[in-house]
Amino acid sequence: MAIERSGPVVLFDYGEVISLPPSAEDRAALEGLSGVAAEAFWEAYWGERRAYDRGLAAADYWGRVARRAGADWDAVRVQRLWAADVASWLRPDPRAADLLAELAGRGVRTALLSNAPSDIAGALRHSPALAAMEHRFFSCDLGACKPEPAVYRHVLEVLGSPPADTVFVDDRKENVLAAAEQGIDAHHYTGFAGLREFLAERLGGAPRRHAEA
Repeated sequence: MAIERSGPVVLFDYGEVISLPPSAEDRAALEGLSGVAAEAFWEAYWGERRAYDRGLAAADYWGRVARRAGADWDAVRVQRLWAADVASWLRPDPRAADLLAELAGRGVRTALLSNAPSDIAGALRHSPALAAMEHRFFSCDLGACKPEPAVYRHVLEVLGSPPADTVFVDDRKENVLAAAEQGIDAHHYTGFAGLREFLAERLGGAPRRHAEA
């Protein structure tokens, strides 16, 4: 029997909410592959990331990162950087994966809203941990990134959910504030225990608790 879906939609960010952050080993691997000083690499990596999240092709993104960091990478090095970067973002937090399964079992509507490049978005479309989500929205498809207001308006329209009936969870304060300005019930994620408490208040009843790692 199909579960009747009603009540609010819970809209989750992905990076460092559903996913674990890239590990120290992930970061060290990228730094080593880059062959440049770590500070220069990360400044270039994040400095060009917004364009990548908007849909810039991977080869163009890594070309921009190389120029900005003062590096000269051949195609093989770029491929290795690209593969290591994508892999570093694909590990879900087990607690979040369990939470999504619990919410699905209760008939709670869930969706994803992530600033993500096409390469990572492509993998996440097939992620078993996200399979129960009603919709997955990615900045690379929208050509716009959180916290731009148009992103939230588009999501609300597609979901058919009024702002007051939409719950949004994100670890970046600017994204939370932008969602709240659209009337969305937004939660600034700073830890898993706080997220569970917030959802228990909003949804009524608490999902099953697990040990906080």
